[in-house]
Amino acid sequence: YFRNEGSLTSTLRTLLFFSALMITLPVGLYFSSKAYVFEGSLGMSDRDSYFYAAIVAVVAVHVVLALFVYVAWNEGSRQWREGKQD
Repeated sequence: YFRNEGSLTSTLRTLLFFSALMITLPVGLYFSSKAYVFEGSLGMSDRDSYFYAAIVAVVAVHVVLALFVYVAWNEGSRQWREGKQD
């Protein structure tokens, strides 16, 4: 019973971490890449910088999702192996 509760806490902690990352990383990368990279360093127009910053944010969402799937897959297979050895 207690080992199952620990895995539930670990799963919830992982879910909350990736949920926070899913919200903050794309939004932060959107505004920072728009202001500092595309408009600041590259001197793009306002309209073009919106477009390319949105692409950066979409790529960030996909990276976070891929990392979540990877971590969840490894955590699930680790718990399955530990449960099978008992």
